[in-house]
Amino acid sequence: MLGHRLLACRLVLAALLIGQAGAAPLTARSDNEAWRAAAIQALRERADANSLATAAALAFFGDARSRAEPARGDAALELAARASALAADDAAIGWIQVRLCAATPGCDIRDTATAMRWLDPDNAAAWLPTLAAAVKDKDMVEIDRVMADMAQGVRFDIYFNRIVVLMFDALQAVSKSLPKNAVDSDASRLTSIIAIASGEIIPSFAPLIEACRESAAGSERREFCQKIAKNLQQGDTIVAQLAGLSVERHLLPADSKDSRALGERRRVLEWRMASAEKFDAPMLPWLKNAHARWRVAKMRALRRDEDVLIAILREQGTPIDPPELHP
Repeated sequence: MLGHRLLACRLVLAALLIGQAGAAPLTARSDNEAWRAAAIQALRERADANSLATAAALAFFGDARSRAEPARGDAALELAARASALAADDAAIGWIQVRLCAATPGCDIRDTATAMRWLDPDNAAAWLPTLAAAVKDKDMVEIDRVMADMAQGVRFDIYFNRIVVLMFDALQAVSKSLPKNAVDSDASRLTSIIAIASGEIIPSFAPLIEACRESAAGSERREFCQKIAKNLQQGDTIVAQLAGLSVERHLLPADSKDSRALGERRRVLEWRMASAEKFDAPMLPWLKNAHARWRVAKMRALRRDEDVLIAILREQGTPIDPPELHP
């Protein structure tokens, strides 16, 4: 059912807090090579920016071994570059190019990441690829420099809702030319897109978490981490918010009032996620596509994943907060 598949995708997002994006097996199980090849070809022929960006994500879609194949990575990057050239001011498409480059062996992320920072200078997420490289090299000077720049950001967006919507629209536009009995409904289309986006668009926050765990009390890096954590907690995805809570909670005494407040905020997020998913799987089969379109409409209108969950709960007349805990 759609809701169960989306819940599985959310579990993938939670796992990405400590792992590399795209490592989850869900994407490999969801893949249908015949449908994917036909979709890429149809999207190439349309040749608008959204179609090419969607084709890029599909071209890169697969298991860990296929991701490492140079031909697949090069084809995806070429499509992403063409999309970015056509929509030079579209940060969501720019982010797709950044993520595909970061996940492709041998791709030099420096120019792409720099272009992303020019495109959306207020978005601290644009520094993540550079930070990941510095952490991998154990370059403490570079880590501190990047953390300082990241702390100047005012938002932390990975454009997840926008990317899902643009991919949904692009695949819907070519749906009549694609094989049947594969991804041939709005419900299956949305589920497949979220699986792809979860594996490719969500970055790993592990380098950031590691850098902050190594920050000494009273150091500049710790101050940077506190600012970054606050931005993350207002991020556009649940996984970013959870990362922000994890970073800040590590910087506080475990028994402090602030730490307990962060724990309660995590409980609220997890409750909203679980409660919304109960209504995300209509029991009647003929309602699944209408529900998927309703969800896409909410994703189109709302920036944050959490706001979509809240909209689902309000639509069902369900409280948006969990019951209070009693000692």
